[in-house]
Order: sequence, then structure tokens, then C-alpha cells
Amino acid sequence: MMEPPMVVDYQDFAAKALCDETLTRDECQAVLDTPDEQLLGLLQAAFTVRSHYFGKTVRLQMLQNAKSGACQEDCHYCSQSAISTAPIERYNLLPQKEMIDGARQAAASKAQRYCIVISGRSPLDREIDEIAGAVRAIKQEIPIQICCSLGLMNEQQAKRLKAAGVDRVNHNLNTSEAFHSSICTTHTFQDRLSTIRNARAAGLEICSGGIVGMGEKDEDLIDLAMALIDVKPDSIPLNTLHPATGTPLESCDNLTPQRCLKVLCLFRFLHPRTELRVAGGREHNLRSLQPLALYPADSIFVNGYLTTPGQPAPEVWGMIEDLGFKIEVDYQTAAEKGPQLRSQSLEPLNVQH
Repeated sequence: MMEPPMVVDYQDFAAKALCDETLTRDECQAVLDTPDEQLLGLLQAAFTVRSHYFGKTVRLQMLQNAKSGACQEDCHYCSQSAISTAPIERYNLLPQKEMIDGARQAAASKAQRYCIVISGRSPLDREIDEIAGAVRAIKQEIPIQICCSLGLMNEQQAKRLKAAGVDRVNHNLNTSEAFHSSICTTHTFQDRLSTIRNARAAGLEICSGGIVGMGEKDEDLIDLAMALIDVKPDSIPLNTLHPATGTPLESCDNLTPQRCLKVLCLFRFLHPRTELRVAGGREHNLRSLQPLALYPADSIFVNGYLTTPGQPAPEVWGMIEDLGFKIEVDYQTAAEKGPQLRSQSLEPLNVQH
């Protein structure tokens, strides 16, 4: 006879997170090994942590793919990489007017943050100038937070963005240091850490996360989550691979909605105070279970990603409303507010564990 699955009290993990105690690697593995029939208990525990620091609020973010394709890097997951044959739209840096119009659309979508993204290894000086000019114009018109994801950057480039009014830089670690060379050979894990250090030295907030489902092992996911503890990002976007035809990972499509939710819960326990965003691949991998992702996570994208479509803003609003949650449309920085100010007493999920 098969032995019944071990029952774990996931609220013990929540209690540790609320005391700022880091889960052991064995405890992290227990989260990832959660039997599907115990998933609601795991989600309840993650929600205990999420609700303590973030209440029932959800922060929305919108991306603008401001330069597409023609990248020199060989990131195996990316449809814009040098080794990709994906049939994507390719164009140089958008005119400032289009970047400004994108910010208006983000605000109309109730997004708290607008992220300008460009393809390529590193931004050119003229691209920094153009983006800085667009950001200055946006800030004069719209009280929205601006994030930029521009590739590898030195400290001087980061300082120019900060001076223009950029609030935050996104630069994901993507995966563990051990697995990094399996998905990219044209730059290193340490190169990514250097860019994060340069952005922080310039006074910028840090957005840094990873991608789940690229063939990594559980230990790589745990290593990534632990590495981000050292990085101390202000925001963690957790992407799940949406395989693109024409990329080396086009056949890597093994994620289940349950697996995605378990990984989100792990990151919530290890980063209790940090904004956790359900990022790219959400619609493809979570499917009908998308609403459950907002029990561990407190942030979500609207209107699509870089080269793949996403859930339109009105559908996202409806999902959040159906959950009984609220959109946080507040363009003050998280540092000015502090997460404690948004916490509130909440009713627990009606689940059995």
C-alpha cells in the first residue's frame, strides 16, 4: 500500500516569514513538494503573509516594448535573442511621443507603474537620452512611477536615468547562478548582479526576479529565491515560461497551474515584505487558476508583455473585483508609504488543511 502524503502545517512557514525567519532548504523543498490536494492549505498560509503586509490591495503594472528584436544576446527563452527565429515585430527605439502615449495608456489602465523595456545587451547613449527625455515629459504630465529595463548598465547610465525621474530599474537574475550558463552564454550571472549594484548605487529602486519552467531543478529555484534575499529588491517579478516558437526552449512546456502557485508561495514565504508580481506567462501557465495567484502575490501585469499578448486591463479589474480585492492606484513610492500602512484585518479563505 502507498503511504499517505505527509501533512505539513504550512502556517508554520507563514509564522516564520512573519518573524523574518528564512525557511530552511528542506522547508523550501516541502513547499515545492506540496501535494496538489493540499494546495489550498499552502495558499492560505501564503495569504496570511501577503495580507499582513499588503492587505487586499493589488498593484498593476504595464510594459512598453520600446525597442524590439535585433539583440546580440543568446538568452534561450527570448524571442528577441540573436539565436531566435521567432516571427516577431522588430523595430528600433520608439519615438518619445509613443513612449509618452504608452504612459497615458498605463495610467488609464489603473497601473501604478509603467515599465519601458528595450532589447539589446546594453543601451546606447542616444537611447538613454531619448528615454530620459520621454520620462521627463511623462513626469510633468502623469504622476506614475517609471521603471526601465534596458539591459546591462554602468553606474553613470543609471545616474542619468535617475536624474531624469526614473524610479526603478528592472534587471532579473532569471535563474540560479549554477543554471545560468544553460540558458545564456553571452553574459554571466555576475554581470547581472553588477548592473543591479550600479542601479542601486545611482539611488534607483530595484526590480529583480526570475523565470520558472526553463528546465531548471528545484534546487535552482531555491537558489534563485535565496540569491534574491541578498539582492533585497523592492519588487520581484516571477515569470513562467511561455515557450516561443523559434527559440531553443520552444518545446519546454511542462508547467502546471499548481506548480506555478507553489513557486509563488515559496517566494512569498522567503520575501514576505517584498512586492511579488505575477509576470510573463501568467495567462499561458495559470489559465483558469489565475485568480489564485493573487493570494501569494500582490502585483500583476495588464495589457500584455514584450512579444506576447496578455489579459486586457478591464478583465484584470474584473478578476480583482471578483476576488474582493482592490486596485491600489497610488503613485507615491513604496518607500514613502511603507507596506505596514496597507495591512488590514482580513477574513481567511474557507479551506481545509
